[in-house]
Amino acid sequence: MASIRKQLELDAPAEDVWNAIRDFAAVHIRVAPGFVTRLEMVGEARIVTFANGTTARERLVDSDDQERRLVYAIASEKLTAHSASVQVFDQGPHRSRLVWITDVLPHEIGPYISGQMDEAVKVMKPTLERQPAGA
Repeated sequence: MASIRKQLELDAPAEDVWNAIRDFAAVHIRVAPGFVTRLEMVGEARIVTFANGTTARERLVDSDDQERRLVYAIASEKLTAHSASVQVFDQGPHRSRLVWITDVLPHEIGPYISGQMDEAVKVMKPTLERQPAGA
């Protein structure tokens, strides 16, 4: 299984970053606007459309406020397995670290998923750093 890890050091308080991450129905607004261009909630799943035109049905697996950790999974005919977690760590006043881990099969799709995650984090960093306090 390909295991892909992206990490962001952020000039934003962990609680503010977590408030954006945990808002599962607003990833297209609060986390990765422009990278995620459309979102439709269907039960506990979100159907997201990405800038490259692809779509994914992401099911919420867990959202843990104490650990500041969100887990979601994707099921599709192209993926044998896909599980991802996003966790926010406090790094002191007005600083935080975000760790995004995705495990995916088949192995061959790993480079594509990694590239997509690279594109996402380009948008995520400035977006998360300008989250309003307590939003």
